[in-house]
Amino acid sequence: MMDLKIPARLPNHINGKDAAASSGETFAKLDPSIGREICQVARSRAVDVASAIAAARAAQPAWAETTVVKRGEILRKIAQLMQEHRDALAAIVARETGKSLKDAGGETDAAIEMGYFVAGEGRRFYGRTTTSALPNKAAMTVRQPLGVAGLIIAANTPIANVAWKAFPALLCGNAAIMKASEDTPVTAWAFGVLAKEAGLPAGVYNTVHGFGEEAGAPLVEHDEVAVVSFTGSCEVGRSIAATCGRRMAKVCLELGGKNPFIVCDDADLDVAIQWALGSAFSNAGQRCASGSRLLVFEAVYDEFRSRLVQATQALKVGSGDADFFGAVINEAQLTGMLAAIERARSAGAAVLTGGHRITEGGLEDGYFLAPTILENVDRDAEISQAELFGPITCLYRVKGFEDAVSFADQSPFGLTAAIHTTNINRAMTFINRIKAGVASVNGGTYGSEPHLPFGGLRQSGNGWREAGTEALDVYSDWKTIYINHNPSKC
Repeated sequence: MMDLKIPARLPNHINGKDAAASSGETFAKLDPSIGREICQVARSRAVDVASAIAAARAAQPAWAETTVVKRGEILRKIAQLMQEHRDALAAIVARETGKSLKDAGGETDAAIEMGYFVAGEGRRFYGRTTTSALPNKAAMTVRQPLGVAGLIIAANTPIANVAWKAFPALLCGNAAIMKASEDTPVTAWAFGVLAKEAGLPAGVYNTVHGFGEEAGAPLVEHDEVAVVSFTGSCEVGRSIAATCGRRMAKVCLELGGKNPFIVCDDADLDVAIQWALGSAFSNAGQRCASGSRLLVFEAVYDEFRSRLVQATQALKVGSGDADFFGAVINEAQLTGMLAAIERARSAGAAVLTGGHRITEGGLEDGYFLAPTILENVDRDAEISQAELFGPITCLYRVKGFEDAVSFADQSPFGLTAAIHTTNINRAMTFINRIKAGVASVNGGTYGSEPHLPFGGLRQSGNGWREAGTEALDVYSDWKTIYINHNPSKC
């Protein structure tokens, strides 16, 4: 049986072979739950990225010539191997993110489902046949690959993030270079091991580890990278968009969110509180779809507030399966979150619960933040507008439906949004008016499925969607074909 044991020195994988960084440099990957080293990781630079791009360029034409059905079969084999090694993959995810094995297993299952879904699109790689205004002229469209795809992902759900980009990029006939977050390199390495075992040709999928400025930037800047797909912060996303724009490369950005969760006066509060807890705090709040703004009607505000605080204080934090959420990804993130809370407090916000690092109960060496609820926060305040990417949410009192929807859209982002109501008129009006890529009624701000598109408006992205068949539009381009014929020559 294949061994996914984490090596002491985690290598790049270029052209089918493990490779140290050309400089020989490494950096330490720490376990967020205990603050201890897991392994040393190849610290790649531009020369390593160039080597991976050269391998991808050489391998891509033959991969593109492989039928899309065959490409789908190989991707299905990768998904099957992921399923066979599900527990080992989940253990890697849990260890390098600090989340529970249970949550890591759920994330791994979602990644496997993404693999199966995309593999099936190899049998449904549809174009379009249509009419022409001229006689004896056929017209159709087909998809064509772009070439080399640069894939840069975040650390919050590492195996799902790998699957969301790698599977559609490869199905469309591209070769790919995966630059995983420096906080979750092991998951990306493990996926590459399974891809090689599944029979993916050398050079078609390459993994390069390193820091953003040292390894990510050279990938984005390289003229031979036809498409860059990035999940991460708005600041980095804007820089990537500018770089790709200068060289006219295609770019897909999945960025942040400051997602509103509206609780109306007719909501089922039991349901709303459970979804609010999940939206705000699951995965330690490290979701672009996190429910970080809770907008509650005045009529039920006090009751909702009291019950939510009580439920939040009952949540268990830690990396065990009985815990609601685990560590944040690194100490710098934790420090930044604590600083943001203190700035809000200094500006007049009240901390209803949480607001501190957990330093007891065996969690003192890890990066654990108590689930935090703030109120009396100005709608224009930094903490109301900026994504914190942690287990922090703010409560706001709203006058009614119009005030709630207006405030919900008072954000630079537009990723997801949720409303809790039993009034179908409110629900449908909310769906039509909310400026978001995803809208949910009586559910959470999170919970994407592999067969549906995900993405946002404004600073949440640049219009492309990942997951669903819409992801194929990111990694392929359309070719229009005209065929003229002459019946008299039959």
